[in-house]
Amino acid sequence: MNGTDAISVSVVVPVFNEEAVLEEFIRRAAAVLENLGCPAELILVDDGSRDRSAAIVEAAAENHPGLVRGVFFNRNYGQHMAVMAGLEESRGDVVITLDADLQNPPEEIPRLLDKAREGYDVVGSVRRDRRDSFFRRFFSRLINIVTARATGVTMTDYGCMLRAYSRPVVDALVSCPERSTFIPVLANSFADRTTEIEVEHSQRAGGDSKYGVFKLVNLQFDLVAGMTTFPLRLLTLLGVAIACLGIAFGLVLLVMRLILGAVWAAQGVFTLFALLFILVGFQFVGLGLIGEYIGRIYKDVRARPRFFIRRRVGVSRLPEPNAETGPLREQRP
Repeated sequence: MNGTDAISVSVVVPVFNEEAVLEEFIRRAAAVLENLGCPAELILVDDGSRDRSAAIVEAAAENHPGLVRGVFFNRNYGQHMAVMAGLEESRGDVVITLDADLQNPPEEIPRLLDKAREGYDVVGSVRRDRRDSFFRRFFSRLINIVTARATGVTMTDYGCMLRAYSRPVVDALVSCPERSTFIPVLANSFADRTTEIEVEHSQRAGGDSKYGVFKLVNLQFDLVAGMTTFPLRLLTLLGVAIACLGIAFGLVLLVMRLILGAVWAAQGVFTLFALLFILVGFQFVGLGLIGEYIGRIYKDVRARPRFFIRRRVGVSRLPEPNAETGPLREQRP
């Protein structure tokens, strides 16, 4: 596919308490989209912000008619649900997701679009010279390793929101009914061709990060329990290994008791207590993992809406998407 193909672009941005940087982000993102030379829209999804973010989004939709659209939740549902709502609202042949904190500059959008024009279903990004704290970089590296091991899909930087998806992949994403999901992994499972590019990364221009320790841990549970049964299988193998070690250790205790007598190792009382505590600990870990899966099953069985959109503002210059047509939807051999 060459760069002259007439495609349309949707940029989806989750917004939560970003009043310190939101006006600057909208100004820069709108300038980039106006200069793309193709139909584009900017979809800002307000995830129940408690500051002036919602008002800024509404003003942007009025100041940029046909370009900026606002979607407003009734409360905070989380970043991934905000992105999913934006994907459902999007109309573009290529959909690009991006954070509003300006750590990934909107000026990188044309580079992702150029790569998507080459026929890639998913274009990921790798943050160059990350400006995050050691704690954030450590957790990000951990998530990347766990994701690759658990899903078998290796990408360098799963934590970077700056990504481009083709319309068929977006349609597949929004058709999935589950509530606990990890969008980059799910998208890769539907993609035929994926790639990555390096992008710039800046320090936050204002405000605070919305991902604390609890949200990072919760994201890891969503990834592991929502996308794979690998932990349950690992738990089974671990149980078998512990049982085998227990049997072997029991045989050693029996032999040593016959050879040295009952007084050996305080008659084995403390050893047995240590083994008991280890096994009980593993049982609680196993129950916790099973509980994570059952909790997610419970949420999906109830089949409640994943989010509730309170209102929308702005109109789009893009036509409604057609799953059977479009320059990025041709059949591949």
